[in-house]
Amino acid sequence: MRSTSDRIRHALSFEILALLLVIPLGAAVFDMPMDHIGVVSVVSAVIAMVWNFVYNHMFDRALQRLTGTTLKRTWVRVLHACLFEAGLLTVLMPFIAWYLDVGLWQATLMDMSFSAFYVVYAFFFNWGYDRLFPLAEWASEDGPSGGQ
Repeated sequence: MRSTSDRIRHALSFEILALLLVIPLGAAVFDMPMDHIGVVSVVSAVIAMVWNFVYNHMFDRALQRLTGTTLKRTWVRVLHACLFEAGLLTVLMPFIAWYLDVGLWQATLMDMSFSAFYVVYAFFFNWGYDRLFPLAEWASEDGPSGGQ
C-alpha cells in the first residue's frame, strides 16, 4: 500500500500536469477566456486533489481486502478511473454552471468533456506513475501493468 507522502506526491503531480494541459485546451475547445477556464480548472483541481487522495486510499483498501493486493489489472484501472470521475462530476457540475454563468445542460456537457479528458489522462498517468514508483509487493507478481 502507498504511503501518505507517496499519495501526496501522486496527487500533486497528477494535478499540476493536468492543469498544464487542460487550461489551454479547455479555453480553445470552449472558446472561453483562459482566465475563466483557469479558475474553473484550479478550483476543480483542488477539489479533485482532495477527492483523489481519499478515493485512492479507499479504493486501494477495498481492493486489498477483496483480492489481497493493490495490484491493478487493466480492467480494474478502467473501473478505478470511471468511478473517480463519476464522483467528481457530481460535485463539479453545479460549480461550473455558476462560475461560467452557463446553463446546467451546458455545464454538464463541459464537465463531461473535462471528465472524458481526465479518464484517459488518469489511466495513462496512473500507469506511468506505477511504473516510475512501483511498490515492493508487485515485484513477485506481474509488475505495475498487472497483466491482462
